[in-house]
Amino acid sequence: MKKSVFYHAGCPVCVSSEQDIVTLIGADQVEVVHLGEDKSRIGEAEEAGVQSVPALVTPAGHVLHINFGAALEAVKG
Repeated sequence: MKKSVFYHAGCPVCVSSEQDIVTLIGADQVEVVHLGEDKSRIGEAEEAGVQSVPALVTPAGHVLHINFGAALEAVKG
């Protein structure tokens, strides 16, 4: 089964959301990607439709923007 992917940038909103998502979905069902630490994955997030972080991309390809931490453009630097 394909995992969900949770993209974030490390801000307090993102970290709090990460903890909630992992608790709700389960650590084995979600891949956590910290875009502030791994900028090479920003393009992947953009292709998936992520516009701001934190965001969860479901196995079906749906993007769920959670709260608002930062626009993806701001993460790019």
